[in-house]
Amino acid sequence: MSSADVAHWISAYGYWGVAAIVTLESMGVPLPGETVVIGAAVYAAKTHQLDIGWIIVAAIAGAVLGDNLGYAIGREIGYRLLLRYGRFIRLTESRIKLGQYLFLRYGGRIVFFGRFVAEIRVFAALLAGINRMDWNRFLVANAAGGIVWASVYGLGAYLVGEKFHLVHDPVGVAILVLAILAAVAMFAVLRRNAKRLQEEAERAFPGPLRRARGKAWSR
Repeated sequence: MSSADVAHWISAYGYWGVAAIVTLESMGVPLPGETVVIGAAVYAAKTHQLDIGWIIVAAIAGAVLGDNLGYAIGREIGYRLLLRYGRFIRLTESRIKLGQYLFLRYGGRIVFFGRFVAEIRVFAALLAGINRMDWNRFLVANAAGGIVWASVYGLGAYLVGEKFHLVHDPVGVAILVLAILAAVAMFAVLRRNAKRLQEEAERAFPGPLRRARGKAWSR
């Protein structure tokens, strides 16, 4: 979706358009939700035809709704697919349990901070569902991330107006670089502690995953 398409979408559909794009992106569809929020805020600052408060509300609603739909899809469909076909892509039960264990320990941070990184934002809810993250914890982290994300980018773009992209681009690059460095560091830690973490995951989720499915995250 080009900048011209974004502008046309905003002028044609207003708040509903913002909510729709953010919802679909949060479900796992690769759409420019952040760009639409920023574009709508800038459009409101220039034309005063939209209210920035309602833009932020629309973005928050889309983020919360989309993430919950993505979570449900991951939990009910993605999880079963992993159990049935994961072995064909080397996702054994021990590795699936490891993913569940990592979301048990760090899921809230992944969901909250993932909202600010486009490459993570699209898949965070799906992964939370697939990895059986507790829905109550997911909802809190998801709502908090959505509120902060929509408020920061929406209000920031509105206050700075047309010049927001000059601030947003370097900030976005910096966040992406930090996310990559954090991912590399996490990968190194996981490799170094893989055996210990898998043993902890097995203790947290003993027995076959199919039998433990309904009990996941009960503790």
